[in-house]
Amino acid sequence: MAGEEVERGAGRLVRRIGLGLLLLAGLAAWQGLTGVYQLNPGEAAVILRLGAYARTEVREGLHVHLPWPIESRDVVHVGVSQRRDFGDVEAKEGDVLAETVMQTGDNNIVLVEFFVQYQIGDPFKNRYRVAESEALLGEAAQAAIREVVGRNTIDGVLSGRKDIIASEAEELLQTLLDRYEAGIVVGDLELQDAQAPAPVRQAFSDVIGANQDRNRAVNEAEAYANEVVPRARGEASSLIAAAQGYRDAKIADATGEASRFLALTTEYQKAPAITRKRLYLETMEAVLPDTEKLIVEPGTASVLPYLPIGPAAGKAKP
Repeated sequence: MAGEEVERGAGRLVRRIGLGLLLLAGLAAWQGLTGVYQLNPGEAAVILRLGAYARTEVREGLHVHLPWPIESRDVVHVGVSQRRDFGDVEAKEGDVLAETVMQTGDNNIVLVEFFVQYQIGDPFKNRYRVAESEALLGEAAQAAIREVVGRNTIDGVLSGRKDIIASEAEELLQTLLDRYEAGIVVGDLELQDAQAPAPVRQAFSDVIGANQDRNRAVNEAEAYANEVVPRARGEASSLIAAAQGYRDAKIADATGEASRFLALTTEYQKAPAITRKRLYLETMEAVLPDTEKLIVEPGTASVLPYLPIGPAAGKAKP
């Protein structure tokens, strides 16, 4: 009896151990199948615990979470840049997409074709804050570009302000997506083409060409003005400087002459005869060096002989 009891106890223990090992093996297999996963570069995993958000794993490599249904994961591609195109300005008149036709601020119709490049910035928001992120992106992009186009004239949309319009629309689109908590990061928004409707396209092309000709003429005129005006100002400054120098010289000469005359007047008043004699001698000294002089002593001849005086003297032969 005792031996049978021991054998039955040993059998129960073996069965319990086997059941425990089997349970552990099942748990390990369950964990391995539902709780172990691999993240590749550019991937992120949103971990939910009993349906509620727990965390986001972004590190690449092997990861482990509690087995399903305690925890589950949703792998999202976050490092991949995606692109979405809008509009087609080259479509036939009856096939023009509604997203292509827009109204400008001056109540004209314009056809706009653009694209948006984006990537997932917040995996949890992108998966669980919005129901259809792609549809939301499309609606927000069209709303942003239409609002910005509606603030500009058709001339600005067709030619001069394309880059500015694209930049403003990109900023507005990102603001809208952040407000909706879409978890999308806009990388670029660019206007590929903008044209007037086909019936008036040639007229608008002529207007744009005329505006370009006008701008070219204005630029050429400004370039000519920038070349001529500085040169004219330089010449004017040179003439003004020369005139000022001439004026200053004349004033200085006149001032010197006036001072000399006043000094001579003072000396003449002191000694009129001497001053008069000195002035006469100084005048003769200044005049005589430039003239031919002939001195004849009185009483040496009763008749003045012919002498070669003046220009003829240089031609006379001995």
